[in-house]
Amino acid sequence: MSALTLNGWIEQGGHRLSIPEIERLLQNHPDELSQCGGEFFLSRDTCSARDLYGIIEGTGPKGTILCNGKATGTITPTAPEMSLEAAIRTAVELRSNEGVVALSGGVDSALVAALARRECVAVGVEGSHDLKRAKVAAESLGLTCTFVTICEEEIAMALPVVVRTIPEKNPVNAGIALTLYFVARWAGEHGYRRIITGQGADELFGGYSRYLTTETLEEDLVRDFARLEAQVRRDQAVAALHGAYFSMPYMDFRVVRAARAIPAAEKVQGGRRKIPLRTVAERHIPPDLAGYEKKAMQYGSGVWATLRKLARKNGYKTSMQDYIDHISRVEHGH
Repeated sequence: MSALTLNGWIEQGGHRLSIPEIERLLQNHPDELSQCGGEFFLSRDTCSARDLYGIIEGTGPKGTILCNGKATGTITPTAPEMSLEAAIRTAVELRSNEGVVALSGGVDSALVAALARRECVAVGVEGSHDLKRAKVAAESLGLTCTFVTICEEEIAMALPVVVRTIPEKNPVNAGIALTLYFVARWAGEHGYRRIITGQGADELFGGYSRYLTTETLEEDLVRDFARLEAQVRRDQAVAALHGAYFSMPYMDFRVVRAARAIPAAEKVQGGRRKIPLRTVAERHIPPDLAGYEKKAMQYGSGVWATLRKLARKNGYKTSMQDYIDHISRVEHGH
């Protein structure tokens, strides 16, 4: 029997399992693997398993147990019903035994940072919105945070690598992935493998500005949550370049279950977004952080403006997509 290989981490009933505990579970109660949560790709011999939402990359579809190339089971974690606050606290606690928190200053990452109490890192161009807000958040929460300032030259050098790496090559994906590239680069250089983030909160709680005017909020949230799989694949591909991975407490099955139990109309109303999350956050972070409406990552970091500037410099004044396509062609030798 070959050795067990684990990327990420596994938990059962709120308890993180060590490698020896996983070995014993597989030997004595293999059927219980299907009830395990966490963020993992597990393999041994001709069998493998991936976590429910496919947070960790691996062979086979998300939430599936494979043996000899055939699906033999599904990953459907179990845990007692709990409030949204308890779910978030549990999700962060399970992930905060190691790693660094990616802090941008918005409610999503500020709440995670406050609960995790780990070192933080913030990335942006000089004078960017996210660096300023992250500094305010870190000081307010009493957390240690490294502020990584990136310049146009660094972004230009990283762009071909990012475009080559991400599955869907378009300007929005490139802008987000570039920001995360520098987060992961810092983490990798400082010995961190796990990067704890706030991804998933917008799709679960109604964080996008377009939700304020939609007449199909419930359907939009379901659709956008389904699209997270592609976003996770993009983000993890960039993190893997630096030997790291993004850990996502808001995509813990407990949090997803609690969030889905809240009617969409209670998440977005009266010009406010992510109301249930902000209500929880107010009990853990200062009101100005809990209520702050932050810009999207690619804008707040200043990377998007720099990307547009690079496109213009290279003769693509009207189409960012043409610039990304050009880079992709050059990367493929065309």
